[in-house]
Amino acid sequence: MSRGFVLAALALAVAAAIAVSLRFGAVGLGWGGVWEGLSGDGDPIAVAITRDLRLPRAVLAALVGGALGLAGATFQALLRNPLADPYVLGVSGGAAVGAVVAIGAGWAGAAAWSLPVSALIGAALAIALVLRIATNVERRLDVRVLLLSGVVAGTFFNACILLALSFQEAEAFRAAVFWMMGGLGGASWRLVWMLGLALGGASIMLLGLSRSFDLIAHGEETAGFLGVPVQRVRLLAYLIASLLTAGAVVAAGGIGFVGLFVPHTVRLLWGGGHRFLLPATLLVGAAFLPLADTLARVITAPGELPLGVITAFVGVPFFVLVLRRQTRQAPA
Repeated sequence: MSRGFVLAALALAVAAAIAVSLRFGAVGLGWGGVWEGLSGDGDPIAVAITRDLRLPRAVLAALVGGALGLAGATFQALLRNPLADPYVLGVSGGAAVGAVVAIGAGWAGAAAWSLPVSALIGAALAIALVLRIATNVERRLDVRVLLLSGVVAGTFFNACILLALSFQEAEAFRAAVFWMMGGLGGASWRLVWMLGLALGGASIMLLGLSRSFDLIAHGEETAGFLGVPVQRVRLLAYLIASLLTAGAVVAAGGIGFVGLFVPHTVRLLWGGGHRFLLPATLLVGAAFLPLADTLARVITAPGELPLGVITAFVGVPFFVLVLRRQTRQAPA
């Protein structure tokens, strides 16, 4: 099976996942109702549900899933660690601090834009802090130092979150915890356009680095000998993947495991270099998250489960299977 055929099939899977997300929810719509709602010729309620509620949510879910999958594959290439995920370097912790502060201060209720802006500021501070620590310890961007810096920053931000939550009232505490578990209840076309533009630009730049990722996987000295500017590639990949992660967290909260098991799924099913792995991971993530969001909305309709709960129930067993597979393949 050719790689082009696989990518085309995955693109169709993304479209199918979005269609399923439009079809199912608290209010049942048949396929005919979905079509009429999209065309604007059906019942006004069906049109409002389809166009104003479900469509931006489904598209945003696809963008968030694609961003997390692509960021996960990039971090795994950057850190040369197949078990790295987009949250390993503390970006989600910084975003969560900003969100918790906004919720606790009452800004989220006063203005709809204050929560994503606060989360984005927190994520940007996390990126700057990790990079500052890593470059202060060692002038070149060593992956081990970068990883340790991310762990330290993540631990610090988790302490800040717990400290902030301990002073919150019950309602604010509940809102903050639900935000950290992830969800797409705040989906809007503005978020769709913002994340879509970011994901498009990041995809183009990361695809341009795919050959460098392949060479770095065989060793830094080999890559440098073949003309790869290793330090520049590392810095650029770190910034792009971190900003992608920040955008996904701002749009949907802390949705875990997508960036970990989606790249693994692609590697196990099709293998291949990063020129194929990166777009395939983006498409698999974009197909997976709308389906997970649909499940989160349907199970407890008319309520909904936090999206991070659904992805964790899928991701944790897969993570265990990956660990078992690696243990069995390791030499005695």
